[in-house]
Amino acid sequence: MLSPSQVLKERDELDGYNIDWLRTCKGASSLVLKPKTTLDVSNIVKYCSKRHLAVVPQGGNTGLVGGSVPVFDEIVICTALMNSILTLDKHSGVLTCQAGCILEALDDYLAEYDLMMPLDLGAKASCHIGGNVSTSAGGLRLLRYGSLHGSILGLEAVLANGEIVNCMSAMRKDNTGYDLKQLFIGAEGTLGIVTQVAVLCPRRPQAVHVAFLACRSFGEVLKVLHQAKGMLGEILSAFEVMDQAAMNVVTKNLHLKNPLGDSNYYLIVETSGSNAEHDGAKLDKFLQDLMDKGMVHNGTVAQDINQRKEIWALRERVAEGMLHEGFNYKYDVSLPTQNFYDLVADMQKHLGQDLPCVGYGHVGDGNLHLNIASPQYDKRVLDRIEPYIYEWVANHGGSISAEHGLGLKKRNYIHYSKTPSAVKLMKQMKQLMDPKGILNPYKVLPD
Repeated sequence: MLSPSQVLKERDELDGYNIDWLRTCKGASSLVLKPKTTLDVSNIVKYCSKRHLAVVPQGGNTGLVGGSVPVFDEIVICTALMNSILTLDKHSGVLTCQAGCILEALDDYLAEYDLMMPLDLGAKASCHIGGNVSTSAGGLRLLRYGSLHGSILGLEAVLANGEIVNCMSAMRKDNTGYDLKQLFIGAEGTLGIVTQVAVLCPRRPQAVHVAFLACRSFGEVLKVLHQAKGMLGEILSAFEVMDQAAMNVVTKNLHLKNPLGDSNYYLIVETSGSNAEHDGAKLDKFLQDLMDKGMVHNGTVAQDINQRKEIWALRERVAEGMLHEGFNYKYDVSLPTQNFYDLVADMQKHLGQDLPCVGYGHVGDGNLHLNIASPQYDKRVLDRIEPYIYEWVANHGGSISAEHGLGLKKRNYIHYSKTPSAVKLMKQMKQLMDPKGILNPYKVLPD
């Protein structure tokens, strides 16, 4: 079925596939299979289905909720060799490719045609597009380009019995029956293994500007966001926030330079458009308005691509910097904008100063990343955090998972964001599509 080089069985080869990126979840798989084609995946799953063998689909293994590693001894199906770009329609901007293509590699390829991927993640150098789709990854520019539920025009997936479902439409409009591809976007490989995708790729902007701003209060942050949406409008492509604690993590642990000095909050405001002079004038007017109204007390604008990268690194490398702080308790939630930072303040009060809380994220779309660290894993600390944090989010009308998914870690807390009737229907769908329960077991759905 596969060549010897596509089968890994030695202990030293298996470690990286059994442990997640945070090194908090570890399985005991004794077999990793690396298919090259959809037919390979189909044959593997057929074989496993007949023998009631559980499988875990795995891409770049950059997930943060334990969704891409075995819980016990499930067989890992790694898509790393399924990395071919299939077609590109330069007129419509539709790219088709295999699920194992690395996000950054796809974006680099598209750059040659003045196109870009509609999502950008901190893990772009190693995450796979199939994993992005399976977790419905959001990222830094969802504010501008929307979610993958809109950008993915079609996909192909292998079901639990090995059957191949081809929904690889490249049409933006296709109103013929149920939109089946949506079942697999965000399902984390529990309903089928995504093997190919068709992605609608926007034009690559000819002009990009990045401003880095400092605010004294979160009220000022919200005022700046309101002004940005009104004054920058169609060219606004990202609006990110990080608090002083997040800044301290990257400057202390990664030795990055903070160009603004100390502040309670920092903002990255990015614009992307087709006319540098027009966009620059709009940004200058916006920044002058902020200064005149006292919404920011310091700021700088990147003068070239290197400075843009330096500013973005401050935000994108917070998760990396947090690893130096000890064991990480990571939370990815959606909240109404007015409550965005209240959770960080309330958690800090709830936990006390001995457990610093770090807040940052995509304030433009209401997605907060809250990180807490202790010197080592401590069940008593976890019990103080959970379920308190989920109750807080539910009470404020938010979601306990904005973009990371539920995986293993959050599956039993799904009821804080979904009603009993919704969870019941999800379980019925799982039973219908995977009656033997072999696809990524112990993930997404509660016990």
